[in-house]
Amino acid sequence: MADSPIDPRIIDAITQANLAALASAPAVALASAYQTLANAASMAALNAVHAQQQAFIAHQAATDRGVALLLGLIPDPK
Repeated sequence: MADSPIDPRIIDAITQANLAALASAPAVALASAYQTLANAASMAALNAVHAQQQAFIAHQAATDRGVALLLGLIPDPK
């Protein structure tokens, strides 16, 4: 390496950049995994809330229909 036409400072800078990229790779991969897990958990919570809202609407409609039948507001479907 002594008779290399490339300045040793350039070689050192490239080596340091490569080592920095190699050293940060596990942290970046773990951060990506955490973000994916957080997104999946938040989407699951969002879906649960949506399902709860839709179930409430269905229960409310059934209750309204039952009360209307009991009060005689609509004819008996027999």
